[in-house]
Amino acid sequence: MSRFKKLILGAVAAIAMAAPASAETLRWGGRADIYSLDPDSIASTFNLSFLNHIYEGLVRYDANFKIEPALATEWKLIDNKVWRFTLRKGVKFHNGADFTADDVIASLNRVTDPASPLRGNIPLYVSSKKVDDYTVDVEVSAPTSLFLNDMTNIFMFSAKWLKDNNTEKPTAVDTKTEGYATHNTNGTGPFKLESRVADSKTVLLVNDVWWDEKKHNLDRIEYMPIASAATRVAALLSGEVDLVDSAPIQDLPRLESSEGLSVMKKQEFRTVFLGFNRKEKLEDGRANPFNDVRVREAVEAAIDRDLINAKVMRGLARPSGSLIAPEIAGYAKSLDTYSKADPERAKKLLAEAGQEGLKFSYMCSNDESINEEDFCAGIANMLKRAGFDPSIDIAPRAVQSPKRTQGKADMFNLSWANEPTLDAYSILAQVLSTKDGKVGVSNYGGWSYPELDKLVAQSVQESDSAKRLQLEEAALKIAKDDTILIPLHQQPIAWAMQGTVKSVDFRSDNKPRHWLTQMAGK
Repeated sequence: MSRFKKLILGAVAAIAMAAPASAETLRWGGRADIYSLDPDSIASTFNLSFLNHIYEGLVRYDANFKIEPALATEWKLIDNKVWRFTLRKGVKFHNGADFTADDVIASLNRVTDPASPLRGNIPLYVSSKKVDDYTVDVEVSAPTSLFLNDMTNIFMFSAKWLKDNNTEKPTAVDTKTEGYATHNTNGTGPFKLESRVADSKTVLLVNDVWWDEKKHNLDRIEYMPIASAATRVAALLSGEVDLVDSAPIQDLPRLESSEGLSVMKKQEFRTVFLGFNRKEKLEDGRANPFNDVRVREAVEAAIDRDLINAKVMRGLARPSGSLIAPEIAGYAKSLDTYSKADPERAKKLLAEAGQEGLKFSYMCSNDESINEEDFCAGIANMLKRAGFDPSIDIAPRAVQSPKRTQGKADMFNLSWANEPTLDAYSILAQVLSTKDGKVGVSNYGGWSYPELDKLVAQSVQESDSAKRLQLEEAALKIAKDDTILIPLHQQPIAWAMQGTVKSVDFRSDNKPRHWLTQMAGK
């Protein structure tokens, strides 16, 4: 039996075995499981957003994406190099331990460890020290307030719990490095872990001693990954789940016309794009043809973004020539341009590069970006018409992500929402910069542009916001002019729910925040 079939059968079994739900139980269906219970184990937006129900940061975003207090009540910048955080008193971890400065120090040391997959999410961090039990000083390499944005995704652990369970070092999904925190949790958040069966069901219970004002009415959350779109829709229509956060866009008309269901949809901050292996040689030992800009330009000339949107994305995506969405700081309309598909131009460029009939592997996932399996097939066909000879390597993201991270793909898909920074600095520092320590952590192709690196470094040191954005725009222009990545679109997102759900917080960052969810009651 294939792994895919096992996942479907496991999801159906999980639904069938689900206990009868009260009005305070949210049965939540998603299209893929979380990777790990360790928030430091992978730079995945969904993994972090799920674990944000269990763990919390020092600060968080309010409804308008402005920074507000969480585990810290106050903060101030001292001498343009140190953020002093005043911690909230009276906060308890799920095991009853008090939250103090020692926990902040241990958590920051862990997430910035050289082996941490999440270290790129906090690139400005230098060091931290305890002032007293409820005050921590965090030294940064630049005075920008973007550091506070980054801190919304840096979660706090109990220092004693980490030490007692020999999990002070981060785990890593891509290298299959596991530890106690992979399968166990101890946060301060609104929910605590009751049980977890990977690829089947994860159950959270309300934390009755949460420090914050309770705005939800949930006692229990049952999260069930359902990889098959058809099975996920069937589970919603039958009432076996209350909510799906990945409603298949091809089924939206049916769901919208179904009595008792409601659908919410919008375009996400996330941009989907193509990336290339830029090492000296491909995995098969050939000299790398993608280091010739004419080959990369030929790929872009072959792709019909508008056709992908019309046929694959049902007209719900936003075709884009920009690597960032219009809502992200640093967006420039002048860079959000693209030409119509031109297969003949692509053929000409390939001929000039001496790469007619170029064979290569195009790596895709079937459970990562929206309708990725379909747009991969479409792009492969477009490339064939333009003189390429691609083969598609498709599998679940759990299989593909390690290969992509380790640079084993010739061409690959990637998406970036610029979270939690909500600024172009995110993609510039983590994806487009040369891989070096805390920058370029998600530079999976191995490209290097010193001029771009210099602009990114200058931008984060610039205290004037307008000047910083100009520097970011200049760096993004280099990326566009040299076709480092090829943007496709900002993808559509849709949530659908039964009438059992009264209200949810649905935003363009596509992060579930079920501590704000209200069930309708009996």
